[in-house]
Amino acid sequence: MKVMKFGGTSVGKPERMHHIAGLVTKETEPVIVVLSALSGTTNALVEIGDHIAKGDRNSAKQAIDKLEAHYQSFVKELVKKEEALIKAKAIIAEHFEFLNIILKISFSEALSKDILAQGELLSTKLFCIYLEEQGIAHMLLPALEFMSIDHYDEPQIGSIKVKLSQLLQQHKDKKLFVTQGYICRNARGEVDNLKRGGSDYSASLIAAAISASVCEIWTDIDGMHNNDPRVVKKTVPVEQMSFDEAAELAYFGAKILHPASIWPAQTYKIPVRLLNTMQPEAKGTLITEEAGSVGVKAVAAKDNIIAIRIKSSRMLLAYGFLRKIFEVFEKYRTPIDMITTSEVAVSLTIDNDANLKEILKELEPFGTVEVDKNHTIISVVGNEIAQTEDMVKKLFGSIMNIPVRMVSYGGSPHNISLLISAEYKTQILQQLNKGMFGLE
Repeated sequence: MKVMKFGGTSVGKPERMHHIAGLVTKETEPVIVVLSALSGTTNALVEIGDHIAKGDRNSAKQAIDKLEAHYQSFVKELVKKEEALIKAKAIIAEHFEFLNIILKISFSEALSKDILAQGELLSTKLFCIYLEEQGIAHMLLPALEFMSIDHYDEPQIGSIKVKLSQLLQQHKDKKLFVTQGYICRNARGEVDNLKRGGSDYSASLIAAAISASVCEIWTDIDGMHNNDPRVVKKTVPVEQMSFDEAAELAYFGAKILHPASIWPAQTYKIPVRLLNTMQPEAKGTLITEEAGSVGVKAVAAKDNIIAIRIKSSRMLLAYGFLRKIFEVFEKYRTPIDMITTSEVAVSLTIDNDANLKEILKELEPFGTVEVDKNHTIISVVGNEIAQTEDMVKKLFGSIMNIPVRMVSYGGSPHNISLLISAEYKTQILQQLNKGMFGLE
């Protein structure tokens, strides 16, 4: 059995849903199809939630009506038979009745999660209506019946495996299953989600739970590219990379893959393929335990980075100094991206300022604390690049005219990271494309 995940742009238009149905029905082995919400839907639902949270019911109502009109137009192109159209409109009416009812309810965090879940619930149900119209045998597997997270928002892989296996056992005669990405239930049994980009995570978790032959992530680009195609004109897809390389790229800014989605596949040794819905014949990118080749594979950029520098003469040879600093970040559940040390200072970066004020207050007793915002981490990723001949010379020779705030080298054999001011992001990506890959 394989898992095929399709993102928002892949299901964003009726003809693309038709195309997906053609792709999944060509498969010879059983398939679980994981769908995101239609492109633009999650943003619209966030907007609706924001209006309700502010008490602006009129703006929320306008946003709900606008989104409903979009879905009414969508289904007219999705299905052709009157019976199927009636069913599709009934599904839309059901979900938008819910959104209209919540206008009268006091806003809460739990309610906002219910609002966000409507996108995936709609896309999967409407896709199933189309499959039914086409006479394609299938089964809808509600993600809320098997996908769950614990008190720390971590997926419960053991529980997911048991519940999903039970559901599949009940429908042994089916070869095509459809389920929602992104949404889940939390430890309290409430509707929740795996955060932005979580449909990739859903697909990887499902693939791990069923020991899938492969986890395919279908988007609107033909695999992981060597650089950001939104910033650099000429990029090329990477044919093969290891889980470690992919994890580094995803974490440090490659938008095609959600950072958390690597570990379930890696842990359970499930190959991942990144494929293009618009060009299904393209090779895409294969991610496995094997890197395929040595050397630089790709460059990624992570934005909105905050640099923190703690300077103290007391830290010289001070036992436990770094541990105490790390404990502050651990206390506020704030991950550190990069770190460098000298005899009198520690510099580190974070990408989440939710608890920045509290963190800075607790760091003050250690010495002088300086904060710089609006930075970018540029990550150069490849297999064993730390050992690749002339790698460092080539890298820094490409960017001699750009000021670098921090360098992380040697912490991973697959990654060299640079911290720069965000204003140099486009320039450095273009220069690395030429210097590291010979592409202009």
